[in-house]
Amino acid sequence: MVAFDVDGTLFSSESIIFKTYVQAIEEFASKTGKITSLPSHDQIMNEIGKPVRTIFANLLPDLPESERDLISGRVLDLLCDAIRSGGGDFYAGVGSTIHYLKEKGYTITCASNGRKAYIETVLDTAGVLQYFEPIVVINQDTIHTKGEILAEYVRKYNLEPSSIAMIGDRHSDWEAARQTGCPFGFCTYGHGLPGEIPDFEWKFDDLPTLKQFF
Repeated sequence: MVAFDVDGTLFSSESIIFKTYVQAIEEFASKTGKITSLPSHDQIMNEIGKPVRTIFANLLPDLPESERDLISGRVLDLLCDAIRSGGGDFYAGVGSTIHYLKEKGYTITCASNGRKAYIETVLDTAGVLQYFEPIVVINQDTIHTKGEILAEYVRKYNLEPSSIAMIGDRHSDWEAARQTGCPFGFCTYGHGLPGEIPDFEWKFDDLPTLKQFF
């Protein structure tokens, strides 16, 4: 099995994410008058890649969780609309690399902090959703982390952890792999910071490089 992170690995939402967050927060503020200052660009971008409730708890700590959930739901709708309209950037080789892995007989899925609608919109817009197994996502009930997503794939498919390759660009991807005992493929082209990834089994400077190892 190959389990991909999404943002920073297959797709970059960097060009649309700030605008969607600001729009959703401004809409909420205009309706309720509860928000007097917007998070900065750096504050928002520094949160990207974390679980959604963590992001909004950090950005809007003075709001109750129910209201933060309303804003995050609006962000999700705006993001999916933007992606379907051509916003964001797919990394070169997404389609050909996924097709190659499928032809080679790999089971393909995702391990992402993103919500299901976001992940499926990205994959569908890229034309590769049909190659992916049903995606396990954080549900705030039984699954709270990427590590728990990988553990669920281990259980669901009756696999050894060593037979699931976690492919990603950030420390949370590396951490999930190490917690679960999965080998890790580091995408150097993503959103990671220098020195963020302590070690790896494979290193990819672009997606098509996966074909050299798999």
